[in-house]
Amino acid sequence: MKLVGLCLMAGVLVAALLFPVVGGLGLASNRAADTVDQTSGELTKAELPLVSTVLDMNGQPIAYLYDQYRVPVASEQISDTMKAAIIAIEDKRFFEHKGVDWQGIARAAAKAGVDGGASQGASTLTQQYVKNYLAFVVGKGTEDAYEKATEVSLGRKISEARIATQLEQKMTKDEILTAYLNVVPFGNQTYGVGAAARAYFDTTPDKLTVPQAAMLAGLVNEPSRLNPGADVDAAIKRRNTVIEKMRENGAFGSDAKVAEEKANEYKAADIGVVPDLKLLPNGCVGAGDGPIYGFFCRYLIDYLDRAGLPLDEILRGGYTITTTMDPVATREAKNAAQNQVPKNQPGIANAMAVVEPGQDKHRVRALAANRDFGNNAEAGQSAYSIPAEVTRFGAGSIYKVFTAASALERGVTGIDRQIDVPKTYTSPVYKDGNRGYTVKNAGDYPEKMTLTSALAQSPNTGFVILQEKAGLNNVVDMAYRLGLRESMQGVNTEGLPLKADGSNGPSQGDQYKQDNSGSFTLGAGPTSVLELANVSATIVSSGKWCPPTPVEKVVDRNGQPVQLKETPCDQAVAPEVANALANGMSADTKPGGTAGAAAGAAGWNRPMIGKTGTTEHHMSVAFMGATPFYAGAVMTFADGATPEAICPGNPPYLCGRTNNNGVYGGQVAAPTWFNAMRVLHQDKPPANLPGVDPRYR
Repeated sequence: MKLVGLCLMAGVLVAALLFPVVGGLGLASNRAADTVDQTSGELTKAELPLVSTVLDMNGQPIAYLYDQYRVPVASEQISDTMKAAIIAIEDKRFFEHKGVDWQGIARAAAKAGVDGGASQGASTLTQQYVKNYLAFVVGKGTEDAYEKATEVSLGRKISEARIATQLEQKMTKDEILTAYLNVVPFGNQTYGVGAAARAYFDTTPDKLTVPQAAMLAGLVNEPSRLNPGADVDAAIKRRNTVIEKMRENGAFGSDAKVAEEKANEYKAADIGVVPDLKLLPNGCVGAGDGPIYGFFCRYLIDYLDRAGLPLDEILRGGYTITTTMDPVATREAKNAAQNQVPKNQPGIANAMAVVEPGQDKHRVRALAANRDFGNNAEAGQSAYSIPAEVTRFGAGSIYKVFTAASALERGVTGIDRQIDVPKTYTSPVYKDGNRGYTVKNAGDYPEKMTLTSALAQSPNTGFVILQEKAGLNNVVDMAYRLGLRESMQGVNTEGLPLKADGSNGPSQGDQYKQDNSGSFTLGAGPTSVLELANVSATIVSSGKWCPPTPVEKVVDRNGQPVQLKETPCDQAVAPEVANALANGMSADTKPGGTAGAAAGAAGWNRPMIGKTGTTEHHMSVAFMGATPFYAGAVMTFADGATPEAICPGNPPYLCGRTNNNGVYGGQVAAPTWFNAMRVLHQDKPPANLPGVDPRYR
């Protein structure tokens, strides 16, 4: 009865295959034939999922991103031994049938009818190619796609057989065999014989020996169960089965005795798999110095997504992405950050970003932290991009730069003009409940100071008064214009990304405006380290803002450039305003400035802009600075679940919820900046800051 049933099924299969040709050619039939034709056409092109490679600025790989590790190879790059092995075990009549092996179907039906065995030998390599292509290329290797591509149903077998039959009319046998060997999985995230040869034997497909080829051919049946890493004995047994099939198929010559001797010799060979599989590292942690480069890699992925190249496309597209990352700058930033705060120091992160100023592009050269990039928090790792994402902590008095910039732009003051600096000030403009907002200074200052001196020494009262005169809304907008674009308009006051439905808004910038908050200039709100670095790049680029880009160029698998949707540069402020602001910020790193001691300890003697920042409870400190060559920022902040104040020490340590003896920006953040930048500027010529238009004096 089983035999009769299978024969009937075979008859239905034949009829289904022939129906579009000999039937009434009705509408449904035409549509079915069109679908088959379209699918088989796709298989002849076979644009397979490939590995995307991320390069640093020098063209060296720093990461590989992929769903399927695959190295496509041409027919001539695959040994005849490998081809013979896969044909022997999977489809010994491959060169005789036309896509569907009717003899194999009949043989399987007879076996099932006699002893109830499974239907063996009924699926040709061509059909297997169709199945694997649908599962791993069209279906992206998902569990659901695999189940659909392999389901035991008459409909699927008919569709598969029809596509295979048509495919044989469009492709040569060698093309089909090569395509099959490039698409099938070999376990351990390796797909295709090119990747498998390297992973298991550290060789190329053209150099595979008989035992090696036989083991790989045996793997495609059940890659997980027959994997030598999972079960060596099962892998050897399966390999030897393949070798025996190769002997039966004449792969070792026509002399039976010689063929048997060769087969026995091959079977006696060791499994030969390399001790550590040569798997291509995958993701931001994997390649090279992933724990160091991973922060940059993570930012790159996010940036490309916003620029129109999402991760799922990168993982399959075979792109070559040349980045702006400078490995020297990255390592120096990492060393400087970690020397100030060890990576295992509980609850304290120290992050640095370096951006190269410019009129056409602001290239991100380094994103680093004392933490390593990774998922093991106990080992001092972090899986989010500490230097790039908006932290939940503020940059402190660095925000006074935005007040100064707005005041300069609106003619409220000049860099050499005196501003009022009372010891305590109660604002008639800003409110604290029903009372006026009161602010006092953290140190002793003259009652009047030039704007340049005030930026260097950072009195609070003077900048609250200046903010009143410039207008809070203008100051908030200036922060956005100069570079805090995500910090001001992309997150709320808790530093959380805004939801599309507006349910967790308004944005931080809008909230400050709505609340008429006088404390804005004191910089308590969530801030991105990278955006701070880009602010300083904007200032020394004569007011030209550009997005902090990690990308130099992207080319596709065919070497064609990929156009990204990057935000264009814009003139954030007039060059005259930016140049005046740069000179106004030039005294912070000199004796008497809040960063003067750190600059002196590093032996720094170059003209530069700089500004330190410390938040009220010392849970975060920061330093932002730039020369015409490099701009950078550092933030040191409490990154634990229960943030505390950070106190100075060797190393710095957490010291309670409130502590008046907490660390300042000139003590940890500024030394990190100078220690990294000193090395990066070693081969740079001296460069002065631009001159100042008398209107802004």
